[in-house]
Amino acid sequence: MANMSPKKVEMPEQNPNERNKNFLEVALGYTEQMAIEEATRCLNCKHKPCVSGCPVNVKIPEFITLVADGKFEEAYEKIKETNSLPAICGRVCPQESQCEQICVRAKKGESVAIGRLERFVADWYIKNVNSSKDKPTTNNKKVAIIGSGPASLTCAGDLANMGYSVTIFEAFHVPGGVLMYGIPEFRLPKEIVQKEIDKIKQLGVEIKTNMVIGKVFSLDELLEEGYQAIFVGSGAGLPNFMSIPGENLNGVYSANEFLTRINLMKAYRFPEYDTPVVIGKNVAVIGGGNVAMDAARSAKRLGAENVYIIYRRSEDEMPARLEEVHHAKEEGIIFKVLTNPTSILGTDDGWVKAMECIEMELGEPDSSGRRRPVPKEGSQHIIDVETVIVAIGQSPNPLISSTTTGLETQKWGGIVADESTGATSKKGIFAGGDVVTGAATVILAMGAGKKAAEAIDEYLKKL
Repeated sequence: MANMSPKKVEMPEQNPNERNKNFLEVALGYTEQMAIEEATRCLNCKHKPCVSGCPVNVKIPEFITLVADGKFEEAYEKIKETNSLPAICGRVCPQESQCEQICVRAKKGESVAIGRLERFVADWYIKNVNSSKDKPTTNNKKVAIIGSGPASLTCAGDLANMGYSVTIFEAFHVPGGVLMYGIPEFRLPKEIVQKEIDKIKQLGVEIKTNMVIGKVFSLDELLEEGYQAIFVGSGAGLPNFMSIPGENLNGVYSANEFLTRINLMKAYRFPEYDTPVVIGKNVAVIGGGNVAMDAARSAKRLGAENVYIIYRRSEDEMPARLEEVHHAKEEGIIFKVLTNPTSILGTDDGWVKAMECIEMELGEPDSSGRRRPVPKEGSQHIIDVETVIVAIGQSPNPLISSTTTGLETQKWGGIVADESTGATSKKGIFAGGDVVTGAATVILAMGAGKKAAEAIDEYLKKL
């Protein structure tokens, strides 16, 4: 019998005043009983709108029905039919704007907690099932994957299951891309990411680290080396800045560098790990997306007394997930919206001492559909800070495209690729994820990797 409660089963969380001092995971996950209770809220609709809202088309009602019946292993296998990284998606996928947004239950109350159930199933499987599948029979056709973020891991896993010999080339010393260097431990434990990567390696995928494509090899050279197709999923790791005075002062970080030092190089465990991050008592984070929330919440955990989110639009226009904004507020992050930095002020010896800002008002909508912020006359003011973190977006590193012949790029540096196949202007090369779209979500990158894998399969069958 369906559970007609209008509200989701609450997920236990760490106390905000405790968690803002540690890097342990904030959300603690469902118990078996909670998961079954929440799963019975699903109406198992005939037309299944939630499936169409998922970029990788997880068979949502089917896996939730299995959860309701206590068949957790079968539920995991159902998710894995289309989703290579369920433990990750259950944590960082913006379900509220995708599958849950069009859940029928959301018309009169809260949607079914699809993301929480996906996370539960994946965690239960990792904890209770010790299985390793046999490697698929290889067809001896070689595919190279550039980068090891969510688009690349998905593409690699799908191609390996099809029988291709897949090699991932990763620039960093650890695979995982943004899952490892960008998302903090308190949102996505690295142990979880590593276990998902290990599952893909069990399929026979080879991962080569410290391989900066464009320096060690170009894409042209990889084709000459015998790779019959290449997928570029190298992401968007080149940080954008505001080009305001003072951005070269000591104490100014890009969010990319700040989070990479903390997450991948484990600065949050200094001095156990020898990568420090120096921050002052007062920290300003410029931006309003998930990366800005991650940087602000990390700075708070590293001991900053006052952490400000500086965002030029109103809170309603913030691109960050509502859950991340909510958690940040609970943890004591101070929001200064309709505020725009105009310069960063420094000490005589070159360190940040303050930031000059101006208040903004919302004018007419711009090309994004959001109302354009315009300066409010006479509203200049100073905020005392010792650290500034710039989180206003990233662009693809031009190294790959600039060293590849015949590869068409977009004005802002992204690779031009077909939306449905990932095919680029160069025969045999496909691309997807942030390197094509600019910074987006993990699940959208995975969707691109899945589409590209299907297209590469079709392409190679014709050779």
